[in-house]
Amino acid sequence: MKKLITFLSAASILLASSSAFSAADSNAAIKSKLLNLGLEASKIIDSPMPGLKEVTTNRGIFYTSADGQFFIAGRLFDINNGMKNLTENAMNELRINGVESFKDSMIVYPAKNEKYKITVFTDTTCGYCRKLHGQMSEYNDLGITVQYLAFPRGGLNSRSFYDIQSVWCADDQQKAMTASKNGESVKPANCSAPISAHYELGQAAGVNGTPAIVLDDGTMIPGYKPPSDLIQLLAQ
Repeated sequence: MKKLITFLSAASILLASSSAFSAADSNAAIKSKLLNLGLEASKIIDSPMPGLKEVTTNRGIFYTSADGQFFIAGRLFDINNGMKNLTENAMNELRINGVESFKDSMIVYPAKNEKYKITVFTDTTCGYCRKLHGQMSEYNDLGITVQYLAFPRGGLNSRSFYDIQSVWCADDQQKAMTASKNGESVKPANCSAPISAHYELGQAAGVNGTPAIVLDDGTMIPGYKPPSDLIQLLAQ
């Protein structure tokens, strides 16, 4: 009996090790194949749909078969739960974690009597980014704190990248942001501000244009929202 128990224990350990190796091997295969598509996978888990992997990448969330042969770019819905958008739920979590990771490198315009907080991926040149910034006092007066992450629309190493980097590297970031949004020149500056990392988070979070507003629950609102419209949405 003792030998049998020992054998069963050894077999269980071997089986568990084999499963772990198999899962790791499968994830490695998925990462390798996605790299060929220009996608860097940072997280691979079982999706709510059996047999399908949910893959978090530098360009958002996608799905693959367990061996990485089949690739799905689209949304996954749960019909039995009111067409719940499972992909968007996963994206919300990605945005929440991303915003939290950059909480110390944002430019913040706090409301004195804060009721809500929004995070805005912004660029210094886009018209609606400038319009939003021009109404900052109205947002703040409604109890909305606005915190900025950088999203240079021209991409990395573009003119917009260096312009917004200069804002983040200025001694007075708020003053520099306002000046830049007013079309004024900001003294060129270079520092360790994580502009590239902000931009990469935006791409992973599904930002396709600016401004892009992220709420506390991870919901993303693309485009500009007037203060009166935004406060109604936040109050729902």
